[in-house]
Amino acid sequence: MNGSRMIGQVRVVGTGLLGASVGLGLRALGVDVIVHDSSPANLSLAIDYGAGRAPRDTDNPRLIVVAVPPDVTARVIADELAAFPDALVTDVSSVKVAVLAGVRAVTTASHQADVNRYVGSHPLAGRERGGPISARGDLFLGRPWVITPHDGMPAAQVGVIEDLVLDLGGVPVIMTAEQHDSSVALVSHVPQVIASLLARRLNGGNESALSLSGQGLRDTTRIASSDAELWVQILGANAAAVTAVLREYRADLDRAIETLDAPELPGARRALAELLAGGNTGVARIPGKHGQDRRFSQIVVLVDDTPGELARLLTEIGHIGVNMEDLRLEHSPGQQIGLAEISVVPEAEPGLVADLEARGWRIAQVGA
Repeated sequence: MNGSRMIGQVRVVGTGLLGASVGLGLRALGVDVIVHDSSPANLSLAIDYGAGRAPRDTDNPRLIVVAVPPDVTARVIADELAAFPDALVTDVSSVKVAVLAGVRAVTTASHQADVNRYVGSHPLAGRERGGPISARGDLFLGRPWVITPHDGMPAAQVGVIEDLVLDLGGVPVIMTAEQHDSSVALVSHVPQVIASLLARRLNGGNESALSLSGQGLRDTTRIASSDAELWVQILGANAAAVTAVLREYRADLDRAIETLDAPELPGARRALAELLAGGNTGVARIPGKHGQDRRFSQIVVLVDDTPGELARLLTEIGHIGVNMEDLRLEHSPGQQIGLAEISVVPEAEPGLVADLEARGWRIAQVGA
């Protein structure tokens, strides 16, 4: 049975992580998904994994999703618009201004396609690993998916992309292309640069220093393992917005260096405290689960490193009747114990701590 809002065929061009995940999600709803890729190996793999079927000469898709690298996105969109004159085309590129400009330039030069059938979009979802083997049908569940209509775009066409997003479990967000690019520069592109530069410093560390690494370092460098070649394209396409944020970051960093160069000077410690406190307020603004702007309480529970202990903890929290907002695990090398950081709404904290202690769990830390 087809449980999808989509009507007709959907063609997905590009079978990497995002493209294959779109295919898997729609196929699970019974949609007829056509997958295409310039790499025969990737195409075959995506079909084997169930992301869709091979193209046929009789295909007439209503919607085309372009999921190719940023440097070729505009050209592929133009080609798809020309090849399928009845189809609406969207893309999942993480930059929108450059892609729209590129589509306009190509279609104006060729007179073969109608740019008004193109609606840009970008799901804020991904994994450190790419390719069709890493694809998941639930990759977009609960994640923002930005839609960037341009001037003259009929509302009905935007509605088709909203249906796609909702089918895949995403949350549609309407922005202009310019708003999108400045936003992702702040929350995605610059964090990638900072994480990569931080991880790069580790190349100069000796083994004894790296053996002291904790969860904080892992958290702040996790995305540094992302595809460097892809990020060169993304950052280059959104260079103006990224450099604007990086200049502000550089100013803060210079201020921290100047303060620490002479920490005993009057006002130095206050200046440093203000920088660090600014980080506290920034973190508090990051939306939590379901987009809530609120701070949760954290309860750190010691969990023995034995089979079934973590499952027992989670089961007992459920029996207590408290909803977990988030869960983070840390396991120190060589230790036979782990730390489970449970995030809950503040009003649930006292009762949960008391109930867990009554059940024999050891609480290592409580606090916001």
